[in-house]
Amino acid sequence: MKLFVDTALIEEIRKLHRWGIISGVTTNPTLLAKAAATNVRDVIVQICELVQGPVSMEVVSTDAEGMVREAREYASWHEHVVVKIPMTEDGLIATRQLAAEGIKVNMTLIFNPNQALFAALAGATFVSPFLGRIDDISWEGMDLIREIAAVFRNDPHITTQILAASIRHPRHIVEAAKAGAHIATCPPQVLRKAVRHPLTDIGLERFLADWRKLQGQG
Repeated sequence: MKLFVDTALIEEIRKLHRWGIISGVTTNPTLLAKAAATNVRDVIVQICELVQGPVSMEVVSTDAEGMVREAREYASWHEHVVVKIPMTEDGLIATRQLAAEGIKVNMTLIFNPNQALFAALAGATFVSPFLGRIDDISWEGMDLIREIAAVFRNDPHITTQILAASIRHPRHIVEAAKAGAHIATCPPQVLRKAVRHPLTDIGLERFLADWRKLQGQG
């Protein structure tokens, strides 16, 4: 399973990209606002140049014509731009048109297997089921990943990738991988928590303490 980072903060992306495990980035209007991105195009292009992988940029239009117009503009910015389209009737119409034009689509706000299947049939490159938001309403978000993965496996013509979104904690990452997600997009703080373990910290400190003792004896 690949890992994307869910942020529009370039410095955060740069730091995490140095780990060598980040394959792409997802953004949305909320994340761009948090990053105080006054020139959105420049920010997205910088991110694309940095990660050299898929970078999702979301439309704000709600009608198919507007979505297609925005998507064409965003896709012209850089070859790595993937356009985020919401799962609506107009979103499906737009996705079908964009896929026919060779523009990659990340269909977002997926909350049931039917939506994921329809997105795949419309030509979406990625579908983004929102695990955390499903958990918030007392349903099991990971079951959704399992169902979508099972549906996609049964049709060899489906090449759409499952991009697990709304990751809330490190356990979501490994569970998404086990459930069949192709990608998990994670906030920076979740990635940092996932790389840490108290026993690693204790073990490192003990090794360093023993080394200092050895040096003192020398």
